[in-house]
Amino acid sequence: MKTLLADDHPLMRAGVRQVLSQLEPPVEIIDAHDYPSLFAQTALHPDLDLALVDLNMPGFIGMQGIAQYRNRFPDVPLVVLSASESPHDIRNALEAGALGYIPKAAPTAVMLVALRQVLAGDLFVPTCLGNGHGGPHAVVPVDLEVLRDSGLTARQLEVARLLAQGSANKAIAAMLAMSESTVKVHTTAIFRALGVSNRTEAMLAIQRLTIHSS
Repeated sequence: MKTLLADDHPLMRAGVRQVLSQLEPPVEIIDAHDYPSLFAQTALHPDLDLALVDLNMPGFIGMQGIAQYRNRFPDVPLVVLSASESPHDIRNALEAGALGYIPKAAPTAVMLVALRQVLAGDLFVPTCLGNGHGGPHAVVPVDLEVLRDSGLTARQLEVARLLAQGSANKAIAAMLAMSESTVKVHTTAIFRALGVSNRTEAMLAIQRLTIHSS
């Protein structure tokens, strides 16, 4: 597995390398130290499996670099690694196209969960997006009450809750004792009720509803 690790602090890159060494299959790591080198290395390695990118590096300000990267390399899964735990930064990064957001204060175990979740095709959002308490140990808990007026059935609400927590269809099917095809039917209904077209948009929409209702 080939991963591009972009951070302007060498000690941070060394620490993250230790975490990445625990992933399976073994990870080939390519370093970048700013946004120009991030873009250059991605162009040189079109077979990247993942880009793990510090939010604030020389070359761009704030979300500009993330948005520019997504525009230039839309097929590379991107995860933001940042010292910021601001809900504003997390939401903006996800809306700019990041598939995950990992605070640098997160324990190693959480970082591994996040990376495995993204590599499996899901979205990872830290708990600090929702309530600011308890640290970045999982995705945001979802209050089903905010969805009860959406026209979804009780079963679809359960699927929506697990969807918003980043669970894949196979995992949802196992947890709710239903087939994957039934889960897909429910997710289509959820997309329609929320006015979205994919899992990422649905997850963000549910998270926003939860946050704004709190």
